[in-house]
Amino acid sequence: MQTNPYPRALHELEQQFARLAPDIPDGPEKQALSVLHGIAMEIWRTMQHDRMPSTEGSVHEIADLWHSAPPMEGAALTSGLPIGVEAPDFTLPDASGTPVRLQDLRGRPVVLVFYPLDWSPGCSQQLDLYQQELDEFRTRGAHLLAISPDSVYSHGAWAAVRGLTIPLLADFHPKGDVARRYQVWREPDGFSDRALYVVDPTGRIAYAHVSPHLHHIPDLDDLLAAIDAARNPTTDTAIGDHPSA
Repeated sequence: MQTNPYPRALHELEQQFARLAPDIPDGPEKQALSVLHGIAMEIWRTMQHDRMPSTEGSVHEIADLWHSAPPMEGAALTSGLPIGVEAPDFTLPDASGTPVRLQDLRGRPVVLVFYPLDWSPGCSQQLDLYQQELDEFRTRGAHLLAISPDSVYSHGAWAAVRGLTIPLLADFHPKGDVARRYQVWREPDGFSDRALYVVDPTGRIAYAHVSPHLHHIPDLDDLLAAIDAARNPTTDTAIGDHPSA
């Protein structure tokens, strides 16, 4: 059943006009009344359109929801994998559902960004920072992959409203499986600690950082320095701050 778009009084007047219109003789008077009827309906539609919230404003409001979101705090519960070990391979879908496999990215540094959840305060700030500095990663030839237990649908919506082009991978099913393999899963909370890994071109972990607190955003300069060191891996150039302090 179609919902009536008019208020009751206007709807009743519209019905009266529809009943009377066939009895009005053709001529200038009927044409004038039809024009007045059309004007009234167009004014109503314009008023309703003006009352509707701006789509652009609504998107900005959604994008800024993290400002009023509940805080995400708490000390780290994990210490992550050590530097020098082979990075566990995985295949996860990005926001479009396309599978991304770590092993397929050999030959260039890969930055793995484990973050707790889409839409949360710290994660919005961290991913915004990396998006703004994307050229710094590109000039270093580094792949940047962000991983959380959210679904591909959440990733798609979050990326759209925040303007993110960084691949967001869904560690959704089995939930947190990849975060567990990288030893950064917070079992009591159902999401990961905030953690960074730089995987060198040979597939080994060259840098590891687990934020001491969930709301702590890792230092960007430290991350970029780690990528620089990982581009030409040797046994002496692996750097990091594992375990976290």
